[in-house]
Amino acid sequence: MSKLLIRADDLGYSEGINYGIEKSVRDGLIRSVGFMVNMPSSVHGYELIKNLQVCLGQHTNICVGRPLTDPKLIPSITNENGEFKSSKQYRSANEDFVVLHEVIIEIEAQYKRYKEIVGEDPHYFEGHAVQSENFFKGLEIVAKKHNLKYLPFSMTNEPVIVGDTKVYMSMESMKPDYNPFDALVRVLDIPHEDGCDVFVCHPGYLDGFIIKNSSLLWPRPLEVDMLCDQETKEYIKKSKVKLVTYDDL
Repeated sequence: MSKLLIRADDLGYSEGINYGIEKSVRDGLIRSVGFMVNMPSSVHGYELIKNLQVCLGQHTNICVGRPLTDPKLIPSITNENGEFKSSKQYRSANEDFVVLHEVIIEIEAQYKRYKEIVGEDPHYFEGHAVQSENFFKGLEIVAKKHNLKYLPFSMTNEPVIVGDTKVYMSMESMKPDYNPFDALVRVLDIPHEDGCDVFVCHPGYLDGFIIKNSSLLWPRPLEVDMLCDQETKEYIKKSKVKLVTYDDL
């Protein structure tokens, strides 16, 4: 039987996102959630889902909001206002401007904050996608230091290794014609029997903060609807796929 892991990123981003993720866990198919711990709504998000059955991981963020580190110590990833440089700045850069030892300081700070909020290590450890090899190198270094389950990031169709498992990532939400159900069906209809398929989504409801700060908007509430829809649940049941979390890998 093939394996499918459906993951929600961005818990803590904003209150609207938090409510959408809570519903996607409580009434839907989400069992693995990536937690952003540097945001004003981080604790609000954790309080909503802390008593639900969920595999919670650290979704390390270096492109939204303010760092947990003194910005003077990490100038390569912060701007003159002491906030993180935006994802747009990462995309438009001609080279990787992230200084490895600086980003490790912030990754460690977010790991410490995660443990302060949750009271235990993250069940998995990964990063909010930006175009920086040094960021992902820093994540791997910190994960090895603390013996955490690191999730490499891949922009290709090639699998990454998590534990001893080949993991095939799928995320189509940035495509202009994105339909959440159709995207999930494409994963289900051609499963990878030699590993685990991971469907990455960003369910949430839109509020003022997310509209001002994120380029990913309308797919978020559509994903909430899809993840909670009975048609989606029936399709997965007919596909005879085993739903897993990162704890199973």
